[in-house]
Amino acid sequence: MGAGAQSPCAKSRGFPTSRWGLCLIFSSLIGVAYAQDAAKFYKQNCAACHSVGGGKRIGPDLKDVTARQSREWLVRFLEDPQAVAASDDVYARKIVAESHGMIMPKIGGVDSARAEELLTFIESESSGGGSQSPNTVPAEASFTASEVARGREIVLGSKPLSNGGPACISCHTLSGLAAPGGGRLGPDLTHCYDRFGGRRNLTAWLTSPATPTMQAVYQAQPLQRDEIVALSAYFEAQSKQPVKARRQSTFVLLGICGSLASLVLLDGVWRGRLRAVRRPLVARRRA
Repeated sequence: MGAGAQSPCAKSRGFPTSRWGLCLIFSSLIGVAYAQDAAKFYKQNCAACHSVGGGKRIGPDLKDVTARQSREWLVRFLEDPQAVAASDDVYARKIVAESHGMIMPKIGGVDSARAEELLTFIESESSGGGSQSPNTVPAEASFTASEVARGREIVLGSKPLSNGGPACISCHTLSGLAAPGGGRLGPDLTHCYDRFGGRRNLTAWLTSPATPTMQAVYQAQPLQRDEIVALSAYFEAQSKQPVKARRQSTFVLLGICGSLASLVLLDGVWRGRLRAVRRPLVARRRA
């Protein structure tokens, strides 16, 4: 053979090396894809309530969470938080108490494999300083009167949302609304600012709502940053106002009055019919 020629044996010996090289490349690409997928999933489902190194939000800061609790427990909790909380688990009770009594909802798509991916992502973020912890609105920022007014318009639906999402009162009510008030699908928003623990947590929640109903509505029609600012401004302003009685009492009063009027009318009609029957009977008996 010539000096530059390569024997079939040499080629066959070189093939496994190339094959393993390709496998390593594909493995690396798959690992990067999983990491990106976990980061996206975290942002959409977890960042509203948790930061990684950015401090407590609605839920605890997840920095170094795998050092505070076993991975097995964390996987079980991520799969079904409400079931773990209902099992009288001491650590779960502590988390709920520190989160103003709010229990983390069960998130669709989280199985043991997804939970492991999330924990691996959180560990990576913990060691890298945490890139999932920025706040949309600085805690020290002061809201303007125009932002408060715009927030009220968004809540009431007089100012449509940029992406076409529904107004807050479609599903929620709050103190001070004119009759008939808002919807009843979601919780009362009167104390939501305090319930979420302040502006920072409320802003994070509005940026990426974590409940299944809110996700279904706003994932495809997300709130814009200026809309989140306006809503945060309005709810903060509302938290400083005395709670007003809802005006639904007007409808209740009208209903009561209408019922009484109907009863009086029916009484008059039936009383006349009874007299028309009784009088001939009495006269016949006296005769």
